[in-house]
Amino acid sequence: MSAHADRFSVRTRGKGTYEITDEVSRIVRQSGIQTGTVTVFVCHTSASLVIMENADPSARRDLEAFFDHLVPEDTPYFVHTYEGADDMPSHIRMALTRTSEVIPVIDGRMALGTWQGVFLFEHRRAPHERRIVVSITGDS
Repeated sequence: MSAHADRFSVRTRGKGTYEITDEVSRIVRQSGIQTGTVTVFVCHTSASLVIMENADPSARRDLEAFFDHLVPEDTPYFVHTYEGADDMPSHIRMALTRTSEVIPVIDGRMALGTWQGVFLFEHRRAPHERRIVVSITGDS
């Protein structure tokens, strides 16, 4: 059993989804691991990760609109607003999604479906630099 870890950063332009599939794939290839799993982890409490359709951007826009509706920024009973009106909603959106994804690795590649991609889901309005950690374990 082998293990490999790496990290990278993603600069966001504010709320939205940012595809990171290619960067994760590059790290998986560099690991030399042929069969196993890759864990992708975002090191933040106001951003998350999702596996989502990567062919039609309207699917991601609909996801973003749904979360804006589900957890609106103008909720009057939120107390945690130190960093602005999007502070607590961004934490709730993160809690409703995930901070990590685990994907099988087969023949040295992520075993994603045809239209699946790995996305950083930025929940804050302001641009941020988000740190992503990738860990691959398995057999070479």
